[in-house]
Amino acid sequence: MSISVYCRGGRMISSVAMILIGLTGGVATGKSTVAQMFEQCGAIVIDADALARAVVQPDKPAWRDIVRAFGKEVLNPNRTINRQTLGSIVFRHPAKRRRLERIIHPRVAREQQRLTREAARKDPTAVVLYDVPLLFEAGIDKRVQKIIVVTADQQTQIARLKKRNGLSRAEALRRIRSQMSLARKTQMADIVIDGTAPRAVGKRQVQEAFVMLSQLASSKSHS
Repeated sequence: MSISVYCRGGRMISSVAMILIGLTGGVATGKSTVAQMFEQCGAIVIDADALARAVVQPDKPAWRDIVRAFGKEVLNPNRTINRQTLGSIVFRHPAKRRRLERIIHPRVAREQQRLTREAARKDPTAVVLYDVPLLFEAGIDKRVQKIIVVTADQQTQIARLKKRNGLSRAEALRRIRSQMSLARKTQMADIVIDGTAPRAVGKRQVQEAFVMLSQLASSKSHS
């Protein structure tokens, strides 16, 4: 795992003192591992997937909208959303995927903003990391101050998806191609991390990136 840092600046969107970092990449590139490393350094991590799971709990408004849009066949016996079944539907049909995103994304955004404000109140120099797969696709890049992109070669992504999710090669490729290309994401990143290199190297370099981001948050709080 190696890291390159690009200090482009100019993305100072937040009006509060803390710094909000967007963490993204492709599917199965290692974002969760990188997020854990930043959390161990002291960053506050907000996980978009966890928020998405929370907002679709049974009988919540998003849950009701999903059942109306996709039918009860996407439910488990305990009435929770079967993410694998729903995923198999939306990743085959871009229009259905966009419909699902319109249901979930606004609700996740509101919860993320609430948690970010809470973090800022507790620590005005906090480094808040928003781990979100569709950062660029959903326009969230406009709401963060720096962007970290985690990359991996396609064969590694496929192998991880086959092992982790039990997908076929064709299904894995469909999921990879449903997202913006990693090449484009890398071009727009402030920090790029290779999610396939040795963990010890990555951990050390994440620590270096965290120090840099902490200094930025501290300087912002005194400006």
